[in-house]
Amino acid sequence: MPLRLGLNIGYSGARIQLPIDLIQEADRLGFYAVWTAESYGSDAVTPLAWIGALTERIHLGTAIMQMPGRTPANTAMTAITLDQLSSGRMLLGLGLSGPQVVEGWHGAAYGKPLGKTREYIGIVRTIVQREQALVHQGEHYQVPYAGPDATGLGKPLKSIIHGRPDLPIYLAAIGPKNVELAAEIADGWLPVFFSPEHYDAVYGPQIEAGFAKAGGGKDLTRFDIAATVPVVVGDDVDACRAAVKPFLALYVGGMGAKGKNFYHDLACRYGFAGAADAIQEAYLAGRKGEAVMAVPDELVDAVALCGPKERIAERLALWRNSPVTTLNIADPNPLNVRVMAELVL
Repeated sequence: MPLRLGLNIGYSGARIQLPIDLIQEADRLGFYAVWTAESYGSDAVTPLAWIGALTERIHLGTAIMQMPGRTPANTAMTAITLDQLSSGRMLLGLGLSGPQVVEGWHGAAYGKPLGKTREYIGIVRTIVQREQALVHQGEHYQVPYAGPDATGLGKPLKSIIHGRPDLPIYLAAIGPKNVELAAEIADGWLPVFFSPEHYDAVYGPQIEAGFAKAGGGKDLTRFDIAATVPVVVGDDVDACRAAVKPFLALYVGGMGAKGKNFYHDLACRYGFAGAADAIQEAYLAGRKGEAVMAVPDELVDAVALCGPKERIAERLALWRNSPVTTLNIADPNPLNVRVMAELVL
């Protein structure tokens, strides 16, 4: 499959500002998708509704909708509604987030992520396919609810609105077991800090194991790996790398407690254990500048595209030769969008 391009505009700061002109230009240039995110501020869906009304062809993806913040039925309702309003452009990206957000913001137990995710996606698929009324009695979700405080009045229901049965479901995953689960039960995978040079060693076995569990001949030709990639175009390679390092320091150092940071663990699996420990130690101690300085150039180059157009074109070969099918530009600006469109589209 030819490499496609997307934009990942993330989530807002104190005030939400959507780069509508940039998104509309990407739509005209033939970008495949625009993705929004959520953490503990702006939600991922409302901006997509706004964007969908102001664009024509570009797909509308959530990267990600946090599963603990919504019941599976609420997620399915939202996805079907936006899909119909946008004439079939919805890409439903889901993820659990991490324990700090799940328990500290949503007030829910983090629990068993693999089992919860499998049940959640199963319920969403049942709803969008509309082949039968919704009945699910699992360890984590019971529909109709039949707990000790139930009224007994709940009954199996089928969605009034007709969903697209093959509405694509993506799963954000970093850890080996979650990546395997994504390959098994989802239509696509949303990796962050993806390194094409490390795919075979770090991800390949899990992807293939997930395909084997799925059966039916599932393989990379029917699975969208939609990686988010920092892209910084400029003449000074070091300056371009420096623009990415605070982003890496934040995630490797601060997105999770010590021993419970998926991004730190990923950097270790890439072979940067010493640097990852130094970044985390400095960041958690409040020495953020030191944490940024501890990010190696080699780690930046493993997960980002930095430098002049010619250097980016050369390094794009690594991505073209990897299983990535959709390359989503992180924190996009007009220069990066136009250069990547010239090189890829």
